[in-house]
Amino acid sequence: MPTSIITTDDLREFKLELLEEIRNLITKQSSGTLKKYLKSSDVMDLLQVSPGTLQNLRINGTLPYTKVGGIIYYDAEEIQNVMTANRVQNKFE
Repeated sequence: MPTSIITTDDLREFKLELLEEIRNLITKQSSGTLKKYLKSSDVMDLLQVSPGTLQNLRINGTLPYTKVGGIIYYDAEEIQNVMTANRVQNKFE
């Protein structure tokens, strides 16, 4: 298995990309374009996870959901709360 070396420049680039995505989400939320309830496909796109990972998040209770008529819905605000509650703060110099 090949080994990849992550440099501080890679971490800075990742940080900038992440901040840009967060800014976009905040802009969407403040402009009202972010929906109140999201379907599984929307959540997978938002969190960039696979269907299996999303299912695991439901099963282990990480992401609360509602099932109506066979369709699973997620509250966008609850997803934001889960992301905030699980935030990890690391200091890079």
